[in-house]
Amino acid sequence: MIDKNAFRSLNLMSSFRELSSNNTRKRVLLSLASTQLLVQLSTIPMALSVPTMADDFGVDVSQAAWTVIARLLVLGATVFFFARLGSRVGHVKIYFIGVILMSLASLLAVTSANVGQAVVWSALVGLGASMISSNSNPILALVFGEKERGRAYSIPIIAARVGTLLGMALFGVFLQFFSWRLVFLTSVPVGMYALWMARPLLQYELLKAGEAAKNVVVGAPSALLMMATLSVFIMSGLHIHEGDESFVSAEALEYHLPVHGLFLVMAVVFIIVQRRSAQPFLNFSHFKKKQFSMALFSDHTFHMSMMAVVTLVPILVENGLGYDPIVASWVLIPGQFLGIFLPLIAGYYFDKSNPPWLRPAGLVSIASGFVLLALFSGSVPIWVLPILLIPAFIGTHTFNAPSNATIMNSLPEDRSFASGVMETSRQMGHTIGATIAAAMLGLALPSGISFMTDPEAMPFYRTGFQYASTAVIFTILAGAFVAAYQTGIIGKRRFNSKTSEQAPVPTPADD
Repeated sequence: MIDKNAFRSLNLMSSFRELSSNNTRKRVLLSLASTQLLVQLSTIPMALSVPTMADDFGVDVSQAAWTVIARLLVLGATVFFFARLGSRVGHVKIYFIGVILMSLASLLAVTSANVGQAVVWSALVGLGASMISSNSNPILALVFGEKERGRAYSIPIIAARVGTLLGMALFGVFLQFFSWRLVFLTSVPVGMYALWMARPLLQYELLKAGEAAKNVVVGAPSALLMMATLSVFIMSGLHIHEGDESFVSAEALEYHLPVHGLFLVMAVVFIIVQRRSAQPFLNFSHFKKKQFSMALFSDHTFHMSMMAVVTLVPILVENGLGYDPIVASWVLIPGQFLGIFLPLIAGYYFDKSNPPWLRPAGLVSIASGFVLLALFSGSVPIWVLPILLIPAFIGTHTFNAPSNATIMNSLPEDRSFASGVMETSRQMGHTIGATIAAAMLGLALPSGISFMTDPEAMPFYRTGFQYASTAVIFTILAGAFVAAYQTGIIGKRRFNSKTSEQAPVPTPADD
């Protein structure tokens, strides 16, 4: 039942003042917000700059796209390793190095003389982003209590939405009238500000590694095996083969099937190694804690849906409805504005009463947005599409902060593990979401679609969008079902968020 008193007492300004009641808390919030903005800015320019960069260097778009691929590979494969390393040497140290690396790599990317150099610097940007993302969550959890984390996590999330809006508003202008190098250069002043904000964090005793951290051993062989396995998994979902970007063409099957098979073999080997290890790098016993695993699963389906939106909506607008790429941005931008205030409201309400319906309702709202878009996108004016997507964006911005807080609250004994698995799951969710969306879309496209005129091909793309949306809807509803079961809406189980607030005890990790 909705707690009406929580809404009556909602005061966002006083809520924020509580979070920044002393210098340590204020510095942590501002530092995490600035670095989240930095990470978001590093994502947008790479994606938007690929065509312009290809023209500048005189190479194919597929070659320039490796700047994006390199970042995804490094970020997705190393984020768990840096979370564990942070528990050994101190989360703030790894976090601070990540900020330096991202800022420096962005500056070096501006000086790239060829696409090869741009790929190398992009990979280093991904490495810095991995260090930041994996250690931000434990830092926040150390400073803010369980009843504050919903609001605290909303601040970096809002900063990320601001980064998205800035990217969509400014980077198109930079690419159209100036240079892709100016796009990358925008990350440098943001990185300098983030460094200035993060520097005092190194001095706070609360954030330094404790005595127990000295016993943590990060096993290099297992870490490298996990990185290699995750890299192969990410590669299995990328279209870096000849021919059409699909999963059903002859060229696609020759690439994807062997890479998927290699991933399965490596995953089995990794699991066997970890199960036989006395001190595993990835401690599977943590997954036996059902509250943690269920919250992680729901969050995974959420991030699958996020990537599906980014992948499917431009295809619908451009290929299914025949509009220019800039129109696809206009369809997505209105929903981003909701991300400036909704996360703070959702985080506040989560901290206030932890309502059992909040996360399941957010996921159901996302699914309803896809239902509306699949049913009516082909029969309404283009300006109606952002309205149809409003439920999806409301669900997105109300689910994210409570989900972060729930995951981190459910494993207080090993926050570095919770953070590393959560960030890895998100990166894998992005890959799986894009792969499922592309595969379902491909089922509706005839083999000769490349020979059709645009008007002839449009109905097939609209049908493909409906197929892909159906897969997304069922996936996100599965996450909603698990979240509802966890909170007691379905069945009798209810996650009790009042776990102990003791300092985390790092788990040894070795081979």
